[in-house]
Amino acid sequence: MARKRAGDPRPLSGTVAVVAGATRGAGRGAARALGEAGATVYCTGRSVLGNPSPYRRPETIDETAEMINAAGGTAIPVRVDHTVESQVEALFEQVDREHGRLDVLVNSIAGEDPMAAQWSSFWKTSLTNGEAVFRQCVLSHIITAKHAARLMIRQRRGLIVEVTEGDTLMAGGNPLTQTVKLALKGIVFNMAAELKPHGVTAIAVAPGFLRSEAMLEQFGVTEANWRDAGKKNRNFLESESPLFMGRGVAALAQDRHVLTRSGQLYGSWQFGREYGFVDADGRRPDWGAAEIDFSSLPPVLVELMRTAAEIQLEWLNALLKRAEGFLAQLPRPNTTSPTRAHR
Repeated sequence: MARKRAGDPRPLSGTVAVVAGATRGAGRGAARALGEAGATVYCTGRSVLGNPSPYRRPETIDETAEMINAAGGTAIPVRVDHTVESQVEALFEQVDREHGRLDVLVNSIAGEDPMAAQWSSFWKTSLTNGEAVFRQCVLSHIITAKHAARLMIRQRRGLIVEVTEGDTLMAGGNPLTQTVKLALKGIVFNMAAELKPHGVTAIAVAPGFLRSEAMLEQFGVTEANWRDAGKKNRNFLESESPLFMGRGVAALAQDRHVLTRSGQLYGSWQFGREYGFVDADGRRPDWGAAEIDFSSLPPVLVELMRTAAEIQLEWLNALLKRAEGFLAQLPRPNTTSPTRAHR
């Protein structure tokens, strides 16, 4: 926990955060929530005023920073291409130079990259942009977490949040998308084991039905009249704004026992239940408890999801037994036997 600024009642006063991919969607929501809780937020991404998104969208990191500052927070926009390690390294050098600390990293880079948008079976998927997808959506996260972790390890505290899709091993989309979302969950698992002895936490978080800018546009509604989209899709009535997931991240950053959660995967709605915060409109959406309406999906897709869930359950049950067996064989701390450890 960062030291609070004197006279500032906000819970994250004195906290320094970097939100990578703060341009739109979940990243913008996290940046806004951290800012409203009092953190100084570095908003990073490629989209800036005069140089719009490669996705052909209007949102920019400057706009995100303006929202935070206008609400009384402190935000600093920094243009960074997170696939270029030298730019990422320079970002964290700036943070260290200006504040001497880093408390929170939210990795929300390329969450809605159009290159990974198509839905198809793996044998029909176009792989033209395959390498670019993995560089933009996975390598960028690893590069960013690498340089953030160095600052956090030095101070023996910190929180890294990877934003992904779905609170199971599954995710929607084509095989490229599915691999990306699974990889982000695996990155957290691997980081957590290495970071825990240094007091640094790594957690994966998935929003529920997210009312991102693109999703609102797709349904032809705005944040002011979003409920009208429930006429087209009943599931939309249980949707959440990006700020809701962001408030979950802010709650994690305030939790003194957050290290006990390291390596785990959560849905934003779980944090809503546990920490008691609400969305911008006063609701507490709970995608995990919602009765999802599958009637709008093709029956063949619903059956595919059922089969995948069954396979996942079998896989996890088998993995649990193997992990328990492996754990039982490992020597306990301070009792390492060279013969046993290397047999």
